[in-house]
Amino acid sequence: MKKKLKEFLIKQNHIPNWISIFINPYLFARWGLYQNIKKLSPYLKGELIDIGCGQKPYQDLFDVDKYTGIEIDSPVSRRIKQADIFYNGSVLPIKENSIDSVLSNQVLEHVFEPSLFLKEIHRVLKSNGKLLITVPFTWDEHEQPYDYARYSSFGLKYLLEKNGFKILHQEKSVSDIRIFIQLITNYLHKKMVSRFILVNYITSVIFISPFNLLGIILSPFSSNNKDFYLDNIILAEKTN
Repeated sequence: MKKKLKEFLIKQNHIPNWISIFINPYLFARWGLYQNIKKLSPYLKGELIDIGCGQKPYQDLFDVDKYTGIEIDSPVSRRIKQADIFYNGSVLPIKENSIDSVLSNQVLEHVFEPSLFLKEIHRVLKSNGKLLITVPFTWDEHEQPYDYARYSSFGLKYLLEKNGFKILHQEKSVSDIRIFIQLITNYLHKKMVSRFILVNYITSVIFISPFNLLGIILSPFSSNNKDFYLDNIILAEKTN
């Protein structure tokens, strides 16, 4: 029972539905990520590695021959017990030109040397291999002290092209009134977070869900502003 509840809550956290309105303080960001990753998932084929896989929340979206989760070797990632490979955060323990696809979801902001990280991805990808990468743009500091950067769409394009990738598709996720609602719920969640999980869900129902509902109601009537958004989603291809 406890295991099933944990799996249910993990799913609600990353693949939101109507229940998430009441318990997920990151509703709009996670919904935007899920929708964009789902839309671009058919482009990733063959053998896929998920770098910074965490709980592997999006594994079921990918119809691939092999799905391998990779994490930095740390007590936290060891405790989660989802990664298939642990590495030192520098050199991927994978042969050159051996992987068809790479997923990197909300990881690059935690990488102090982004060019070295992208060069490693380039090294292990086959010719014309695909990279699906998501990176926050408007977001609070998190996983401190390992939060090093925020990237504009232009900065990401520059970094990827500099390191041997061609941009196939670039999307700005959540660029309407829900940005402001998401920032409010982020703020409230961090102010009220407790070490007791049940308390967190109770406060979410009482204080967070009204804002989530407000965002859902207002979003159809708000216009997009592509200069102000939550996350970058990019599909790129290895070019050389």
